Amino acid sequence: MHEKASANGNAERRRYESAGGCSRAMKWLVYALLWLHALALGLGLFGILVAIPHPELWIGRPSDAAFFNWAIQRGGSFGMVTGALVMLAWGSWSIGWRRTLIFAVIACTVSAAAELTGTKTGWPFGGYEYLTFLGWKIAGRVPYGVPLSWFYMGFAAYALALAIVPLRAGGRTWRTILLAAWLLTGWDLVLDPSMVALPQIQFWRWHEHGPYFGMPLRNMAGWYATGIAFTGLSRLAWGDEPDPRELRLTVPYAVYTLNIVWSMILAVSAGLWQTALAAVVLSLVPAAWAFRGRTAAPSSAA
Repeated sequence: MHEKASANGNAERRRYESAGGCSRAMKWLVYALLWLHALALGLGLFGILVAIPHPELWIGRPSDAAFFNWAIQRGGSFGMVTGALVMLAWGSWSIGWRRTLIFAVIACTVSAAAELTGTKTGWPFGGYEYLTFLGWKIAGRVPYGVPLSWFYMGFAAYALALAIVPLRAGGRTWRTILLAAWLLTGWDLVLDPSMVALPQIQFWRWHEHGPYFGMPLRNMAGWYATGIAFTGLSRLAWGDEPDPRELRLTVPYAVYTLNIVWSMILAVSAGLWQTALAAVVLSLVPAAWAFRGRTAAPSSAA
């Protein structure tokens, strides 16, 4: 009897150590991908703010030209792909593969459908078309990386919203979905104006003029509705939600902040400091609320 109990105890300990080893490996993978994403965003900024306006730095030197051309042509899509990889890895590490894949599939499908409809009909975002900077396009209209960016920023926003809305709040599920969609739309307040305002490059072209730094107001309404749609459908497909006290929030907050700050740098470079200020007040400050009074469970300390 004693030997059997000892064997069971050893087996349990081995399972625990194996799980701990897998968790540590996932943690290293997640943070390695986060650093890669930050590097990708930095290369994108380098391409936009240095390589394009200063061709004298690289023209005439083949090795420099190859790097500069890569930064110009692939920096944007590389940032979107690495962002998606970070949040896929974080989701599997923090809330499980099932929930993560459900959110990724629904977010990419819904956002791709919205973008394809928008570039064809003008709804729900307004009349616009993507140019060539973001790479290959779905159906010749929407860059493949765009749905990935909806996924990873929407997933990060939802993780933060889960931690912000009180556990015992009435209507918590819908309040969380609406807040997540707002955090996502807050990114749009600084992203979209800056992406068409720089003289050296434009990511897309508007076919109509609006009052928000040239952007139509229905673009923001379209963003909010799209965020509600894929977040709400994902939450419905989950059937339940993770305990927000056990979420490892550092990574989604870092992804969210990196992308907001990236857009702010472009905005300030284009002279749109008002949009950068709006991003601080309406995006970064509310997102930081996720850490207020937070007491993480022992299993989530990382």
